[in-house]
Amino acid sequence: MNKKTIKDIDIYDKKVLVRVDFNVPVIDGKITDDNRIVEALPTINYLLEKGASVILMSHLGRPEGKPDKKYSLEIVSKRLQELLPNNKVIMATDVTGKDAKGKAKKLQMGEVLLLENLRFDAREEENDKDFCKELASLAEVYVNDAFGTAHRKHASTYGVAKLLPNAIGFLIAKELDVIVGTINNPKRPFVGILGGAKVKDKIGIIDSLLNTVDSLIIGGGMAYTFLSAMGYNIGNSLFDKDNVETAKNLMKKAEEKGVKFLLPIDFVETPDFNDVVNYRNTKDQNISEGYEGVDIGKKTIKLFSKEIKKAKTVIWNGPVGVFEKKEFAVGTYAIAKKLTKVKGTTIIGGGDSASAVINMNLADKMTHISTGGGASLKLFEGKILPGVDVIDNI
Repeated sequence: MNKKTIKDIDIYDKKVLVRVDFNVPVIDGKITDDNRIVEALPTINYLLEKGASVILMSHLGRPEGKPDKKYSLEIVSKRLQELLPNNKVIMATDVTGKDAKGKAKKLQMGEVLLLENLRFDAREEENDKDFCKELASLAEVYVNDAFGTAHRKHASTYGVAKLLPNAIGFLIAKELDVIVGTINNPKRPFVGILGGAKVKDKIGIIDSLLNTVDSLIIGGGMAYTFLSAMGYNIGNSLFDKDNVETAKNLMKKAEEKGVKFLLPIDFVETPDFNDVVNYRNTKDQNISEGYEGVDIGKKTIKLFSKEIKKAKTVIWNGPVGVFEKKEFAVGTYAIAKKLTKVKGTTIIGGGDSASAVINMNLADKMTHISTGGGASLKLFEGKILPGVDVIDNI
């Protein structure tokens, strides 16, 4: 990686505008998982220790371009103050308005200012030029450390970087080093595990991984489109009818490349997505009429586990069942548990896969858990992230 990091730029006695990812889950007025805040601390602390004053910006939820108290970052500022007991954390009541500008101007060395939710201003997602200028006017240096949004061309992740001396923070640097480094030079056997709902969402990553992995395991809703393409009955299961031919072509490519392409050989099926009483294990790859597949079955868990056991490198993105319901999360949890036994590198590509690992208290047994599902998918696919590409080279 040849991008400037915060160690490559002068930050002493300067105001540094930092894009972080504080999009944390909030339930009943409480943060239920502060991992994203904690992950940003190394960069924040480094900047403070080196004599900078730090202006943080993030989004929270989807407030649709206008202020919404439910999505205020005030709760995050309180948690941040607890995590930074030796530094003053100040909260702005707007993004680039009078309060933010006034507090940014008065900000002293060693202090932290958190701007209000970026998405309270519709211009953020539009990468509006004037909004970029307003953000840039608050500081003298820009740092992007929000890996979870680095795949987006928004004002705070892309546009403002063009207006200030810039660099990436420690979190993005770590994500790039681990994910890109592993994919470019994996220890073999290299196994990819992909779940998720639709084939169209993962076409690019499947196509890319078929050039690098030794085995590719497919689970989740998209598995049914591949099985339908092979002539199996899928009942009322998820079906991406527009990508049946794509599924056939991907399986053909796997065969040509000598990649083992593993699909489920049995399932958990239920008459209705919300029916957590009348579910059952199928005998084979066929789903019964009037039923839909909601998880991989017992034989599939054994099949997938056997393949994972051989691996020296594993990347995983996407649950292999309806993870939201505990009755249908058995397969996803089994995958997570099996990964703890891998004698090599295990990378969890964010999203529900990361949630499964964290909920099972297995996070410390994985090599790396990405903080960004969408961004990690782009890296798995071999794509360049706009929020990284825009940063100056060393």
